[in-house]
Amino acid sequence: MTHTVPAWPEPEPLDPLGAPVPQYGTGSLADLLPGIAAGLEIPGVATSMELAPADRACVFLIDGLGWELLRNHPEEAPFLTSLLDTSFNGSGRPLTAGFPSTTATSLASVGTGLPPGAHGLPGYTCQDPDTGALMNQLRWYPWTDPYAWQPYPTVFQRADAAGIHTCQVSAPSFQHTPLTKVALSGGTFHGRLSGEERMDLAAEQLAAGDRSLVYTYYSEVDGKGHRYGVDSDAWRGQVMYVDRLAQRLAEQLPPRSALYITADHGMIDIPFDPESRIDFDEDWELRAGVRLLGGEGRARHVYAHPGAAADVLAVWREVVGEQMWVASRDEAIAAGWFGPSVDDRVRARIGDVVAAAHADMVIIATEREPRESEMVGMHGSMTPVEQLVPLLEVRT
Repeated sequence: MTHTVPAWPEPEPLDPLGAPVPQYGTGSLADLLPGIAAGLEIPGVATSMELAPADRACVFLIDGLGWELLRNHPEEAPFLTSLLDTSFNGSGRPLTAGFPSTTATSLASVGTGLPPGAHGLPGYTCQDPDTGALMNQLRWYPWTDPYAWQPYPTVFQRADAAGIHTCQVSAPSFQHTPLTKVALSGGTFHGRLSGEERMDLAAEQLAAGDRSLVYTYYSEVDGKGHRYGVDSDAWRGQVMYVDRLAQRLAEQLPPRSALYITADHGMIDIPFDPESRIDFDEDWELRAGVRLLGGEGRARHVYAHPGAAADVLAVWREVVGEQMWVASRDEAIAAGWFGPSVDDRVRARIGDVVAAAHADMVIIATEREPRESEMVGMHGSMTPVEQLVPLLEVRT
C-alpha cells in the first residue's frame, strides 16, 4: 500500500489591507490639537474630534509611554493609572499614534494637526527625493530646508496669531532644532532642564493668559526603554518619576484649565536572537535590488534600484511576509497607512516597499545602523503596544 504524503499549503503572507490602520480624523494624535483648537475658537483648524472646551489647555507629552505599557504598570504610575477612565473624553479608550509610530512622525502630527501623508515626516529616516539620500528626520541630517520639507503652519502658530497665549516648555536643547521649527513652533519657547521646572513653568504659563495653549514634554521614558528595555528597573524608575511630574502639574492647574497627558508611541522589547533580529546587512535576499534601507527596525521604508521594485516586494513578502505587513508604496497609501491622502511632495519619501512588523521581531542593520541595532526596546509599527497612546484628562 502506498501512502500519500499530504501537500501542506504554503504559508500565506500577511495581507497589508488587514493591518490596523490608525484612526486618522476621529481618534489619532493628529486630531488632538485641532480638537483643543475648536474649544479655544482658533480659526482655520478643521477637526472631527470633539473635546470639551476649556479656556486654558495644556498638553503634556511623555515620550514612549504607550497605553498598554501604562495599563500594565499601575504600581509605578498610580496617579496616571487613576486617570485611565478619563481617557479620550471619558470613554476610557486610547488614541492611535499614526504610522509609523515614531517620535519625529508623531510630534509632527501633534503640532501640525495633520497625518503623516500631509506633513511629510513619514518615518525615522526616509528618502529625500531631491537628492536621493536617506534623511534622518529626528536629527535632520543631511540638512534640507525645514519649511520646504514641512510647509504647513502649526496649530501653535495659528493659536498665537489668534491672540491666545501660546508656548512650549521643554529641554533647552530642543529650542532651535529643525523638528521643533516645523512641528512645534508658535508663541514662545521656554527651555528648562529639570522635569520639575518644566511642570512648574507650564502651570505658570497656563495661568498667564485668559486663553492659553501650553505644550510640555519629557523624553527619558523612551530613552531608558530603548537602552534597557521596558522590563528594566531603569525604565520603571522613569515611569515612577514622570508619574510624580504629571501629578505635580495637575495640582497646580489654574481655574478653567484642561490638562491632556498623552504619548507619541509605545514600545516593545525585542529578544537578542537571530529569529527576532533579522540583520539586513547579513541577509543577501533582503538586500537584493535594494538601494536604500530607511525607517527603523519595526517600520521599514525600502527603496529599490530602478526597475527592481516589483522583485524587491516579492522577495520581502516571501522572506518576512508572515511576520510583517509588506506593502508596495501604492498599496500602503491606498490602505491609508499614512492618512486618508498623501501629498504629491511626500509620495517619493515613502519606500517602494513598506514593511511593518506584526510579530515580535525587527529588521536591524548592524553596519548601517549600529546604534539603533543595539536597542532593546523598539517601536514604529501598528501593533497595539506601539500604536495606542493615552489621552488622560484633568480639569479645573
